[in-house]
Amino acid sequence: MRRRKTPQSTDADQVKSLEAEVHALQSELALMRQHKMFLLYQSVPKVLLFKAAQGAAVGLGTVLGATVLLSLMVWALSQIEFIPIIGEWSVSLAEEIQAIISEAE
Repeated sequence: MRRRKTPQSTDADQVKSLEAEVHALQSELALMRQHKMFLLYQSVPKVLLFKAAQGAAVGLGTVLGATVLLSLMVWALSQIEFIPIIGEWSVSLAEEIQAIISEAE
């Protein structure tokens, strides 16, 4: 079964269309190669330095976040000591947490 050629879709038109698409893809790839991440990943020492800085930032953020959350929890527990049963438990828990924090420092 042969395909009929219409005057609108000749082989030359298809070749020109494909050439235009390939040219557009080439220009997009050239732009992508100039992107900062592509330039960074071309060098192993740069990648290692970037990953080390990323790990340090994550570690620092984790420590600071845990410190803030723990201090808020201790403060909140110290504020509910007027409730009869929970108050005594929260005071003892807050004292234990304070003792652990002071030992860690």
